[in-house]
Amino acid sequence: MRAAGGVQQQFRGGSRAGCSPGCGGAAEGLPFPVQSCAMSETGGEETGSAEASGFSDLSDSELMEFLELEDAQESSASPGKPGPSSELPGKDGKPRSLQNCERGLDISSPMQRFHLQYLYVTDLSTQNWCELQMAYGKELPDLVTPEKAAVLDTGASIHLARELELHDLVTVPVTSKEDAWAIKFLNILSMIPTLQSEGRIREFPVFGEVEGVLLVGVIDELHYTAKGELELAELKTRRRPLLPLEAQKKKDCFQVSLYKYIFDAMVQGKVTPASLIHHTKLCPDKALGPSVLSHARRGGFTVKSLGDLMELVFLSLTLSDLPVIDILKIEYIHQESATLLGTEIVAFEEKEVKGKVQHYMAYWKGLREPRGVDIEEAWKCRTCSYTDICKWRKGGGVLSSTLEPQPKKSNK
Repeated sequence: MRAAGGVQQQFRGGSRAGCSPGCGGAAEGLPFPVQSCAMSETGGEETGSAEASGFSDLSDSELMEFLELEDAQESSASPGKPGPSSELPGKDGKPRSLQNCERGLDISSPMQRFHLQYLYVTDLSTQNWCELQMAYGKELPDLVTPEKAAVLDTGASIHLARELELHDLVTVPVTSKEDAWAIKFLNILSMIPTLQSEGRIREFPVFGEVEGVLLVGVIDELHYTAKGELELAELKTRRRPLLPLEAQKKKDCFQVSLYKYIFDAMVQGKVTPASLIHHTKLCPDKALGPSVLSHARRGGFTVKSLGDLMELVFLSLTLSDLPVIDILKIEYIHQESATLLGTEIVAFEEKEVKGKVQHYMAYWKGLREPRGVDIEEAWKCRTCSYTDICKWRKGGGVLSSTLEPQPKKSNK
């Protein structure tokens, strides 16, 4: 949904959000979750966007479903259909090469090359599937087919419908990236007391520094069980009425483990405002826009700047007695019938998670080149959009810089 001026962003809190300990707000709390509408300031560059807000995260697995063997076995080859070229037009219409993607150590780190201030949880979980595919996706994001995009849209619609079961969404215009992050902070401030009073929230933003890199994401759902345990429930919708392969489950399990890793650090006071400001380059002293301030006041929060809100958020996280997550659960739902296909309970192994994070972050920091899949998982390549240009396949499992990109041969 679009509004005049830019992209929307919403408050995502509970219907009865109150003020958490230490916030200094009124008891009435935020009456609804709100979405911001990013706008450009007069005479300046565009400052607010979905990317700038810091919490957008692909929370579903539909795209990966296309990369599984079960789909590959049923798909037939289309010899007349052109594949991706090794050199595709960039934004300026000129060809762009993949050499930068595969020779990153000679130029800059991927974080610098892709102009990233932070990573999404799904960036790391996609590395768990195929790191090189993820790298190609950053370099050539336009290769997502309309069919894949349609499936992703269906999954997003299902997530939105579930969110609307708990609360309505209200749009708020923003004028800067500070405003966009302020909306997210207001959402957190509304969700914490809602979780405590009503026992369930959805679309909870998480963020934290991991191995020197800021990692952000969105938890599908948090709720308390009958035993009083805090459970994370991740929804994964499926295009076909089948459970995913073990390789897909492995990726999903790593994703929810990362959510717990970050959330636990947030409620334990291990995430600091200084770290967030350092990575995002936010200006905490910048005055918030009038629309954001208006909605903050409606929630009982007397603030003027992003720094004021940040102080309330970090106090609320540490003083509200939120526990760490006890249970990690993944629910697989069939898109068309909404039938529950199965549930996966994930055992959190902190040492294993830390080891994987260190390995994946080494790529983002430019300490090593990206790797493709091992020979045992070469079946993943069958429906990959980047098969024709993948040097890992051409090099027999070695990313050789001596292999130059070659255009796909004509079928004439």
